[in-house]
Amino acid sequence: MPLKIKGLDIQVMIKITLPDGAVREYPKGSSAMDVAKSISEGLARKVLAAKINGAVWDATRPINDDATLQLLTWNETDGKETFWHSSAHLMAEALEFFYPGVKFGYGPPGERGFYYDVDFGEKSIGEEDLLKIEKKMLELAKTNAAYERKEVSKTDAVKYFTEKGDPYKLEIIDRLNDGEITFYTQGNFTDLCRGPHIPGTGFIKAVKLTNIAGAYWLNDEKNKMLTRIYGVTFPSQKELDEHLVLLEEARKRDHRRLGKELELFAFSEKVGMGLPLWLPKGAMLRERLQQFLQKSQTEIGYLPVITPHIGHKNLYVTSGHYEKYGKDSFQPIKTPQEGEEFFLKPMNCPHHCEIYKTSPRSYKDLPLRLAEFGTVYRYEQHGELHGLTRVRGFTQDDAHLFCMPEQVKEEFKKVIDLVLHVFHSLSFTDYTAQISLRHKTDRAKYIGTEENWNLAEQSIIEAAAEKGLKTVTEYDEAAFYGPKLDFMVRDAIGRKWQLGTIQVDYNLPERFDLTYIGEDNAKHRPVMIHRAPFGSMERFIAVLIEHCAGKFPLWLAPTQVKILPISDKFLPYCQDVLQQLKVADIRAEIDDRNEKIGKKIRDTELEKVPLMLVIGEKEMNEGKVAVRRQGKGDVGVQPISEFIALVNEEVKSKRSIE
Repeated sequence: MPLKIKGLDIQVMIKITLPDGAVREYPKGSSAMDVAKSISEGLARKVLAAKINGAVWDATRPINDDATLQLLTWNETDGKETFWHSSAHLMAEALEFFYPGVKFGYGPPGERGFYYDVDFGEKSIGEEDLLKIEKKMLELAKTNAAYERKEVSKTDAVKYFTEKGDPYKLEIIDRLNDGEITFYTQGNFTDLCRGPHIPGTGFIKAVKLTNIAGAYWLNDEKNKMLTRIYGVTFPSQKELDEHLVLLEEARKRDHRRLGKELELFAFSEKVGMGLPLWLPKGAMLRERLQQFLQKSQTEIGYLPVITPHIGHKNLYVTSGHYEKYGKDSFQPIKTPQEGEEFFLKPMNCPHHCEIYKTSPRSYKDLPLRLAEFGTVYRYEQHGELHGLTRVRGFTQDDAHLFCMPEQVKEEFKKVIDLVLHVFHSLSFTDYTAQISLRHKTDRAKYIGTEENWNLAEQSIIEAAAEKGLKTVTEYDEAAFYGPKLDFMVRDAIGRKWQLGTIQVDYNLPERFDLTYIGEDNAKHRPVMIHRAPFGSMERFIAVLIEHCAGKFPLWLAPTQVKILPISDKFLPYCQDVLQQLKVADIRAEIDDRNEKIGKKIRDTELEKVPLMLVIGEKEMNEGKVAVRRQGKGDVGVQPISEFIALVNEEVKSKRSIE
């Protein structure tokens, strides 16, 4: 605001620091959009939101103090999420038009679109209604209504949603304080929302509502079931069309469908929701992955351990997991002993701390690397379960490294090397390392001292830089006991998944009173590194299935070779070939069905077996095999010994040899 000095207006200026380090001055109260316009009108037309001092804001919101600024467009993740958040509000406006009195729960953006949880009361909605809602959304978008932010007192907020009769918003408001409540309005729709939003609805040019599902309010099965409507929007129809092609490809790659077709895993209501059953082929796939990592980590000094599936309640009280995650665990297991309680193991790390304590440790023993494929259990709500990616029982490729403080960075770098070895061996080549740190100001959810947190965070930042990783930094993403390096991997069709993780922890050694004797003959506290290159076997295999569309590399495929006799008279020779393959540790089967060879080949292609051996008169008489590669057809006739040598070479090298 201008200052009055002797009748003169003097404008108060603020300094805006841009991503390239340039500093510009603007009048106090200028917005990110004003900054964008001062740079380029073309740029301003693309701006969806802005990061002000690291927090995402509306591009039109006034800035009253010196700040760092990053303009966000469709090309940035935060820009897309703001676009989709605003689209959820646009969908809500369309729903109110068709279904007056409808009530709204949460409507957040996601990585690939948005959803809104809706209470339709006595009304109902089906897939057939989505088209009319899409059309209404586009009609509303063309009005280019502004998304207007308004700070509201708690009293006024309660009054508004009481008059509207919306119990869900009133429940949210009850948990908020005066000074932290905002409304957003666009067109005829007003919602309780902290934002941010795009400048206007006109940015939204293409709409597709993709699915309807049920979801309990606040993910609590005791609450009412709401209707969750999923959707996605884009700045152009072309981008939506490309996205729909991608969705169809994703449907074909869905690990739940392929897992059933390829007979890898199953679920049973009698066993329990979220508890996968691994079928023989899936168990073989999983075993190969486990053997691969076990061999890799044994070569660099990891020691195997095994811990129970349950632990005494006091173990998790000591570690802090009971306080932080007790509500998300299965109910305690009570024994006949008065007051004795056990829990299904939610984490492996407390058990490994107790293994560390079984012997006195010297600095000469460190680093001590304890590894376990440990199965853990966490109670997930029914609505959150999803194939293998969200389950209640899963196996972590867990390891905990106990080291001296001066060893932390080098050990961390070695773990990075191991994670990258895993990714490269499985053709995950597009990844970003996310440095997950504490909240910038709110420390309430974390345990440990400021000094130890600073040391841990600095070790991760330096190690990632020294390994030359492409990184992003996210605040408020750390574990409660330490910061992390999370690996975000893009699959073959561009979707992003969080897989491997590495964490630095100064706090559990404190809580468990872990020590070692240093060179000075005094007791010292070790530092703990948690790591899981796969993350969990279940989630990793789900992502791998979708990444390669079920066409596993030869070294990993449950069945590597299918032998296809042209007729029954060649079965004895096929049995001889099978025996030679088994001796060479090649996983093979014979298709001895009374079917034509064309059908056998087609069926084997659908089973996604990497190699086929077609056996007829010529192959039997010459002691050879006719080789076909999955998806590529004939690759030639070879002596069986030559074929075995080539398969073994490909398996050993973890790469395809044509």
